[in-house]
Amino acid sequence: MNKIVEEFELYGKKYRFETGELAKQATGAVLVTQGDTTILVTAVVSKEERDYDFFPLTVDFQEKMYAVGRIPGGYLKREGRASEKGTLTARMVDRPIRPGFPDGFKNEVQIVATTFVVDGQNPPDCICVNGASAALLVGGAPFDGPAACVRIGRNPETGDFIVNPTFEEQEGSDLNLTIAGTAGYISMVEAGADQISEIDMLAAMDFGQKAIAEFCAHQQAFLDKCDITPLEYKLHEADPSIAERVNAHFDEMSAALHDADKQSRIGKVEALKASVRQADFSEDEQAAWASDIAAALKALEKKAMRRMIIETGERADGRTAKEIRPLYIKPGYLPRVHGSGLFQRGQTQALSVCTLGTLREGQRLDTIDPAEGKRYMHQYNFPPFCTGETGRLGAPKRREVGHGALAERALLPVLPDEDVFPYAIRVVSEILESNGSSSMASTCGSCLALMDAGVPISAPVSGIAMGLIKEDDGVVILSDIQGLEDFLGDMDFKVTGTAAGITALQMDNKAKGLSTEILGAALQQAKEGRAFILDAMLKEIPAPRESLSDFAPRIETIKIPVDKIRDVIGTGGKVIRGLQDETGATIEVEEDGTVHIAAVEGPAGEAAKKAILDIVKEPEVGEVFDGRVVGIKDFGAFVSLTPTKDGLLHISRMANGRVGKVEDVLSLGDEVKVEVIEVGDNGKISLDRVDKPDAPEGSFEDRPRRERNDKPRRHPGDRGGHGNGDSHRKPRRRHTGE
Repeated sequence: MNKIVEEFELYGKKYRFETGELAKQATGAVLVTQGDTTILVTAVVSKEERDYDFFPLTVDFQEKMYAVGRIPGGYLKREGRASEKGTLTARMVDRPIRPGFPDGFKNEVQIVATTFVVDGQNPPDCICVNGASAALLVGGAPFDGPAACVRIGRNPETGDFIVNPTFEEQEGSDLNLTIAGTAGYISMVEAGADQISEIDMLAAMDFGQKAIAEFCAHQQAFLDKCDITPLEYKLHEADPSIAERVNAHFDEMSAALHDADKQSRIGKVEALKASVRQADFSEDEQAAWASDIAAALKALEKKAMRRMIIETGERADGRTAKEIRPLYIKPGYLPRVHGSGLFQRGQTQALSVCTLGTLREGQRLDTIDPAEGKRYMHQYNFPPFCTGETGRLGAPKRREVGHGALAERALLPVLPDEDVFPYAIRVVSEILESNGSSSMASTCGSCLALMDAGVPISAPVSGIAMGLIKEDDGVVILSDIQGLEDFLGDMDFKVTGTAAGITALQMDNKAKGLSTEILGAALQQAKEGRAFILDAMLKEIPAPRESLSDFAPRIETIKIPVDKIRDVIGTGGKVIRGLQDETGATIEVEEDGTVHIAAVEGPAGEAAKKAILDIVKEPEVGEVFDGRVVGIKDFGAFVSLTPTKDGLLHISRMANGRVGKVEDVLSLGDEVKVEVIEVGDNGKISLDRVDKPDAPEGSFEDRPRRERNDKPRRHPGDRGGHGNGDSHRKPRRRHTGE
C-alpha cells in the first residue's frame, strides 16, 4: 500500500490520518494527529476463531515518555505498567469500539495505541478512538464504522461549546464531556462538570453527536482513498438445535429470576442451567458445544429478564422501574480514622474512609499528561468476597481504576480550594457487597466520609446508575440497576451531582439507535433518584462536621518573606529538621514563602509556628524580649532575641550604677528582659535592660586599674602563647634574598 494522507481542519484545529508507511505487518495501522500530538494506532485480527463465549478484544495504550521529551523516573529508566491515565485511555478506546463488531465474531482483536509525540497542548486520548476505528477499517475488519470520539468543553462566560479543547482551554471550562459513537448513534459518554444542569448537559451531548458525524465523514474520506481488502472470516453459528432445546425452559428461567436475593437467585439460575445441560445434552454434545450451550443459556436468561420488564414492568427483585432499593446510611462508622461513611443500597455496600494529610502527601504524577500531581485521590477496591467468590488479590484491575476515577471526578467540583483547606485528601472505598451500582455507592459513601472528616465541601453529592431495556419500540428506563440488569441490559448510565446540577457522567451503550431523547429522559429520571438518595444522606449528616477529627492533623498556613526561607530551612535542612524533631509538627515551605504547619496535637503546631515566626522576625525599636545571654565581653553581653538575631546589652545599661565587670551582673545562660533601643543600618542591635537591678556594691571600685601605657598581660593559652607559661617567642627569620 502506498502512503495515503488525509488532512483536514474542524472547529479551529488541524487533524491528519496517514497509513501505508508504518507498521505494515499489522492488519491495519494509522498514524493520527491533532496539532503535533501524534499517535500510531495498530489493529491486529487473529486468523483463527477462538472458542470463547465472549468477544476477545484487547486494547492497550502505551505512554512513551520520549513523546514529551522526558526520561522515565525510577531506576530502570524505561516505561513500566500503565499509569492511571493510561488505563483510563485504554478503557475509553475499548468501550466505543467493542459494540461495533457483529455477534458471532470470535477472532481475537488487539488494538495498540502508541504515543509518538504529545505536544503539551492537544490531549492524545480522543484521537486514539478515531485512529482505532480507521485502523480496523483500513485492515478490512468487520467493524461497524467509522466511529469517532470528541471532547466537548464549554466557555462558562459565553456558553459556547469547544470541540477537542487544548489543555489550556480545558482549564477554564466548566464541562469536560467525552462522547463517542458513529454518525448514527452514541456508544459511550464520560463527563466531569461543575454542577451543570441536565438541559445544558443534554445540549452538549447533542452538539457532540453532530461533531462526531463530521469527524466520521472525514474519516470516510480517508478510507475512500485506501485500497481496502475485506478480511475473510466466518461468523460463528451454533447448531440450531441448541437454542431450541434451551429455549424450551423459558418459563423455568423466568421463575428462577424472580428472587430479590442475589445469591439465592444466582443459585437457582445456575441450578437450572446445570439441569438443562444434563437433561437435554449428551456428554459428547456438552464437550463439543460447551461454549455454545453456555451462550444459549445466557441468551435465555437475558430474554427472560428483558421480557419480564417490557411486558409486566416488574423487575427481578419486584421493584418498579423508578424504585430505589432500601438504603442504609451511617456516617462516622469507624473510630479514630479521620472520616468514614457506610453506604448500602440493597445488596451493594461501600465503606469509604477519608484520610487528611499535608499537601506534600498528594500524589505525584510521572506521565505524558501536563499535570504534575493531584491533592485529591479516590481509590476503589473490589475484593472477590464482595460477590461471594474466591480470587487473587493484587494490583487494581482496569475496572477498579475506572470506577475510582469516576467517583473522584464526581466529588472534585465541590472540594474546597487549597488556600481555604490546605490538605491532601485521600478517600478509599472498600466494596464489601456488590449487586450493581458499586461505583455510585462509593460516590455516596465518599461524600459521607468527607463530611464526617469535616472537609468543608460546597455541596453534598449523590449518584445513581440508570439502565435501559430496549426491545423494538418498547423502551423502559430503570433507576438504580442491579448487577443482572447491568449485565443483560442495554445501557449502564451513571449520573452524579448535587442539588444544583451534574458533576459526573459515565455511560456505556449496547443498544444501537440510542437517541438524545432517550438520554434526556434518563437524565431526568436520574435527577429524581439522586434527589431521593441525597435526602436520605442529609438526614444522617446534614452538613460537614464543624471541626476535624481529634486524630486528623491541624494545618495552619503562615507567610514568611522569601529571603527568610533559607533561615527557616537551614544548611542542608538542619534547622527545619530540628524544629520538626523538637515540636513533633510537620513543616512544609513553598517557594513563595508559604509555610504549612501540620500537627495532630495543637500545642505542637503552636510551638512550631512560634519558632518559625521567631526565626524570621526582625526586631524593631521599642520591642521588649525575654532573651538569653549567649556571649560575654568586657564591654557588655550578647543577648539572643530570636533564633537568628542577637543584640548587644552594653555594660553601662545592665544595672543602676556603675558595673565593673559584666560577670558581676550576668552570667552565660541567664534570662534577661531587654528592650531594643537602636537598630543600625548594618543590622546591629543595641539593647537596654528592663527593670535594672542596682549594681553590686563596690563592683566598679574593685575593678583593677591600668595605667595608660601598661600593656595587657597575656594569659597562657591565649592565641600566640605556648600554654605552658613560656612567653618567649622564637625570632622570625628574615628573608634576605640570598
